[in-house]
Amino acid sequence: MNQYLDFEKPIAELETKIGELRDYSTDSVDFSSDIQKLEKKAEKLKLEIYSKLSRWQRTQLARHANRPYTLDYIEHVFTDFFEVHGDRNFRDDPALVCGFARLDGKPCCVIGHQKGRNTKEKVHRNFGMPNPEGYRKALRVMQMADQFGLPIFTFVDTPGAFPGIGAEERGQAEAIARNLREMAMLKVPIIVTVTGEGGSGGALAIAVGNRVLMMQYSVYAVISPEGCAAILWSDGAKGPQAAEALKLTAQDVDSLGTVIDDVVPEPLGGAHQDHHQAATTLKEYLLKHLAELEAMSPEELIEQRYQRFRAMSEIEEPK
Repeated sequence: MNQYLDFEKPIAELETKIGELRDYSTDSVDFSSDIQKLEKKAEKLKLEIYSKLSRWQRTQLARHANRPYTLDYIEHVFTDFFEVHGDRNFRDDPALVCGFARLDGKPCCVIGHQKGRNTKEKVHRNFGMPNPEGYRKALRVMQMADQFGLPIFTFVDTPGAFPGIGAEERGQAEAIARNLREMAMLKVPIIVTVTGEGGSGGALAIAVGNRVLMMQYSVYAVISPEGCAAILWSDGAKGPQAAEALKLTAQDVDSLGTVIDDVVPEPLGGAHQDHHQAATTLKEYLLKHLAELEAMSPEELIEQRYQRFRAMSEIEEPK
């Protein structure tokens, strides 16, 4: 079932009419010409609406309930996926999916945040917000990939790391910090894709890569717009205003020049409109970047990763 955002309501009305005409069409009553006219009108309307999206509207698209998650990309991009569970310390964390698969026949490691679509799944996956054991599980799997020389693909889609008391007691900040340090020194190619929300350290804990990609309608920021608004104006409802200030869209981040390497195009209207097409396009980008990284030695991979993150900062000395 399609779910429409507020700015998509004109499109929803047209698609409802198209659906009704299809239902009423019979052998004796043919509405095909009317349907074609409405489909062209809907296509034109989509182009118009999606070419003028605000940063807040793009954030809403990044959070869309029907947007493909890690398991959807695994289904369409990889084969022979084998999931690994648990951090060998506390428990398994369903908010992070980790395991091994094949990309065009080549073995690799796949890690990504997983949200739920219905209430039961959302609670089970903790809304895509990992606990420390999730990051420790991810690191365990990445170290296995490093041991066997397998490239690592990570998919980022989280509002942030879970801020609960239990998570803090079990060392949430330490788990994230350890991942940052250890990922920096892995000797295999690491390709990161921000597929939806890239929220703060919860995202960065699996995003220290040689290449960082962003889907066209994904967002990447140090804090959510609502969280930013709550701090600045004590009013989380001012999220749209904060989103403009944060400049968190893929196009904004790409304009910085050093944070990401590519913006992956999505189907018209967003990746949730066509999971298969979105995944097919992403696969092309993953294969392209993997081919470039495979030509580098382990030492070059570590140095390149180090330099790309060093290049993100700017130092201004007083005159």
